[in-house]
Amino acid sequence: MSGHSKWHNIQAKKSKTDAARAKVFTKIGKEIAIAIREGGPNPNSNSKLRDLISKAKANNVPNDNIDRIIKKATEEKKDYKELTYEGYGPGGVAVIVETATDNANRTIGNIRSYFSKYHGNIGTTGCVSFMFEEKGVITIDKEECQIDEDQLMEIAIEAGAEDFSSEDDDFFEITTSSSDLITVQEALSAKGIKLSSADLSKIPTNYVDLSNEDDIKYITLLLDKLEEDDDVQQVYHNWNGPQE
Repeated sequence: MSGHSKWHNIQAKKSKTDAARAKVFTKIGKEIAIAIREGGPNPNSNSKLRDLISKAKANNVPNDNIDRIIKKATEEKKDYKELTYEGYGPGGVAVIVETATDNANRTIGNIRSYFSKYHGNIGTTGCVSFMFEEKGVITIDKEECQIDEDQLMEIAIEAGAEDFSSEDDDFFEITTSSSDLITVQEALSAKGIKLSSADLSKIPTNYVDLSNEDDIKYITLLLDKLEEDDDVQQVYHNWNGPQE
C-alpha cells in the first residue's frame, strides 16, 4: 500500500517544534469555539465537540490545554466564520485554503494578496475542489511506535483503515474514509499506540509536477505564506514537489 498525502508527514515533523505546536493549539481552539457556538459546551450532547477533543488528543494537545480552550471558548463566544477559498498557484497547482476568521474582509484581502504576489489566482467556489477527496489521515512516529509494522497495519486495517504506508523515513501513515477516522483513531489509541496526528485531509486525485525554477520558488512562497496566516486553518494542494 502507498500513502497519498506526503506533505501531511512533513506537517507532523514540523509539529514537534514549539511554534508549530502553538499553531496547532490555536487552530483546534478555533474549531472548538465554532463547535461550542453551534452545539454547546457539553461533549456528551455535542458530537462535533467530542470529535474535536479526540482530534486534540491525537495531536498531542495536553488535557489541561483542552479544558482551558473549552472554558475560554464558552466564555468568549467569539464569532468565527469558516470560509474556504480555492485557486491556482504557479504552474497550475490547485490550492484549497480553509480559514476560520472573525473578520472576513481581512482574511479575503490577505488571501488575495498572497495569490497575486506569488503568481497565482483565486478562483470561484468549486474550481479545484473536485480534484480532491476528503480522507482521514493518521500519522505515527516510527521511533515512538512500540509494535512492529505488520502488527500496526493489521490493527489499522481491522479497524477500518483504507490504506497504510511506511514509505516515509520517520512516520507511518494511515488513510481512512472521512467517516471512519475517529473509529480507527480510537482503535489505535486503545492498543496504546501514540499518534502524532489524526485529522481530516483533502487528498488530490492527481498531482502536478513542476520543473520551472520560478514556479517552484513561488509555489513554495505561496504555501508558506498561507500556512503562516493566523486566519488559515489548513492548506491543501496537489503539487508533487519537495515538501521541506
